[in-house]
Amino acid sequence: MPTPHVATRERLSEVRYEIRGELARRARELEAQGHALIKLNIGNPGAFGFRAPEHMQRAIADHIHDTDPYAHQQGLPAAREAIAAHHAARGMHGMSADDVFIGNGVSELIDISLRALLDPGDEVLLPSPDYPLWSAATILNDGRPVYYRCRAEGGFLPDPDEIEALVSPRTRAIVLINPNNPTGASYPRALLERIVAVAARHGLLLMSDEIYDGITYDGARFEPLAPIAGDVPCLSFGGLSKVHRACGWRVGWAVLSGDAAATRDYRHAIDLLGALRLCANVPGQFAVPAALSGLDTIGPLVAPGGRLHEARRVVAEACAASPHLELRVPNGALYAFPGVVGDAARGFDDHGFALELMETEHVLVVPGSSFNVPFRNHFRVTLLPEPEQLREVFRRIDRVLARRAAAAGTDPGRSAPTPIAAASTS
Repeated sequence: MPTPHVATRERLSEVRYEIRGELARRARELEAQGHALIKLNIGNPGAFGFRAPEHMQRAIADHIHDTDPYAHQQGLPAAREAIAAHHAARGMHGMSADDVFIGNGVSELIDISLRALLDPGDEVLLPSPDYPLWSAATILNDGRPVYYRCRAEGGFLPDPDEIEALVSPRTRAIVLINPNNPTGASYPRALLERIVAVAARHGLLLMSDEIYDGITYDGARFEPLAPIAGDVPCLSFGGLSKVHRACGWRVGWAVLSGDAAATRDYRHAIDLLGALRLCANVPGQFAVPAALSGLDTIGPLVAPGGRLHEARRVVAEACAASPHLELRVPNGALYAFPGVVGDAARGFDDHGFALELMETEHVLVVPGSSFNVPFRNHFRVTLLPEPEQLREVFRRIDRVLARRAAAAGTDPGRSAPTPIAAASTS
């Protein structure tokens, strides 16, 4: 009797996550063959020599004997109180530990928060480019992503009028990623005020992914959304993974703010879903109070002369010096999102470029189209390597692009990518 075929969920065909997808699998094959790769596909500080701060490590070690039992589904009281106090200090008045939900990283909380919100066919307004987990979680919870454009020529900032034009009777939420992954854009207060006004007019939930809140450069200011939103329901996401370089600890949080009557049912739904998975990782939660009240360890890294600041400078200089690249220099987060221009952009396909770069120059980047954009001439790199290594990376990138430019120059039939007027809404 033949073995029956095990079918998979049909909606998985709509999900992309190239950050850890086909290219990353090919990278593992090349490494198994003995090739040394420079992997710039994941914002994973620990893979580049960063360590979680010692005072956070010590907090876990000091409480390791308390980590065996399950915790409350919302998280340890002391951790939630520390998060509430942190957000209250930002201007979120009336915060308490009851408003905080701790999860196994922000990734789990994005999934739970959308599962608590969406009925089949409901729509979520997402930025394009986005962090693709947001699109995937929307799709897998039977929702429909609808994308608002964040154009390079506008500094990758959204247009609130366009966001409002996309609102339909099925729209449930507006998602913001600030500071932004993959572009590094940091959203000014006036822009956030206009987006809050759109949510208020249409009764929408605001969902603000603020995992890079402490990572800004050269005077750029992070503006938390919840204090601006006031009574408008808002879910703010943060965690230990990026600012505190503790990705593997899997500690993230979501803070629910806004009118209590308006959010009561949603709060209960998130709590129910949290209870069904019992609790989040307990040991890492003991580091939360130390992280939020202890020594600032990210500030020196993003200040002039700091490692992340210098890495960003090297990438900006390399792109400025290249005839094949242009870059909106990131104001925040851990990434740059260069665009390919000139002859190298003629007939350019970002996935094909990423594969060629890996096969010939042993550098792994993420194609820009992986971030749900309608164009194919960008790619994302992380700023985590040592600055000198990034200098070498862009020398290799320029070699590939120079070959492509030369080939395009001998074939006048090849055309450059044409920007598409609007991102797909499906």
